[in-house]
Amino acid sequence: MKTPLTNPVDRIRSYHAELTGVRHDLHAHPELAFEESRTSALVAESLKKWGIETHTGLAKTGVVGVIKGRTASPRSIGLRADMDCLPMHETNNFAHKSTNPGRMHACGHDGHTTMLLGAARYLAETRDFAGTAYLVFQPAEEGGGGGQVMVKEGLFRKFPADAVYALHNYPGLPAGKMAVRPGPVMAATDEIKISIRGTGGHGAFPHLSVDPVVAAAHVITALQTIASRNVEPVDAVVVSICSLATSQIGAFNVIPNAVDLVGTVRTFRPPTRDLAERRVHEIVTKVADALGATASVEYTRGYPATVNSAAESAFAARVGERVLGAGNVITDFDPVMGGEDFSFMLQEKPGAYVFLGQGGGPSSCFLHNPGYDFNDAVIPLGAGYLAALVEEALPLK
Repeated sequence: MKTPLTNPVDRIRSYHAELTGVRHDLHAHPELAFEESRTSALVAESLKKWGIETHTGLAKTGVVGVIKGRTASPRSIGLRADMDCLPMHETNNFAHKSTNPGRMHACGHDGHTTMLLGAARYLAETRDFAGTAYLVFQPAEEGGGGGQVMVKEGLFRKFPADAVYALHNYPGLPAGKMAVRPGPVMAATDEIKISIRGTGGHGAFPHLSVDPVVAAAHVITALQTIASRNVEPVDAVVVSICSLATSQIGAFNVIPNAVDLVGTVRTFRPPTRDLAERRVHEIVTKVADALGATASVEYTRGYPATVNSAAESAFAARVGERVLGAGNVITDFDPVMGGEDFSFMLQEKPGAYVFLGQGGGPSSCFLHNPGYDFNDAVIPLGAGYLAALVEEALPLK
């Protein structure tokens, strides 16, 4: 009879302090997309120290560890963690604050990398599974599309995982909780740049000008009809114009020649994404034309929606309950409009992306805040969950 699996968290807690030290080191030395040379070197050295087959150079700074189970099997599983930081200044004053000005681990990728390292050590020591575990340390999630680059450079040809899983810390959930659902969990992230051209002039003589500021105001308002009048009410789309700049500032009585706007469009469904892109072009150009101005749109598609497969989501929830306890896995939460380039991996392989609660730690900030810090208390939980995925997906006979 097969021996029942124990909870990996219990063993991982024995080196929790060491993992916390690694996390603090990573937090103090954040690196931007495709520049994670120090981080990837630390990852590779750790994997090799634990006797794990290690591959480097995929997507420039990516690292993949290959762990064979106790017995051979054609089955395999992939686990992914992101390594890069954000281009922002940290306002914390603790000992492990960023030493690289203008760079900060404000999204917890230092914690994600640490948790996957914790799972790697556990799996290398125990090997209580049959088959192969691929541990993917990915660069450039924050806008660089490192996941897409890894896929294009042959991630799954070289490391053919049957399914792939990832997690992201979530300050909005209490520590010890996890959330996973089938279908969309994060949105497609597109960028828009709008340029409206008019004819500048004196603010006291508007009839002699074509005011691009007025045109921009009408464009901004009209774009909101995409959500309110073009998309089904039960669907979801967000069109946000986040910045506006005119060709002149400082004079209260000068109508400018031009206005430039930038923003983002978020959707879950490909048909809705196509509709939103078409309507942005139509609304911007036609509203501007109706007001005597001209306009152009640069619409750039970013990450696709992150979509979990049904069977793998159910599996992730079951494993989460084993690790975190019954009642601590949430499966009825709403998807969020943030983006994630793990989506490119899920386009290639079935899998699931989960949110791991980290609320209640020293930092009460949400992600991308200059005062954010990862909650070290959840390191064994996340590492244990990742390790348990392997043990349950690739069970010993």
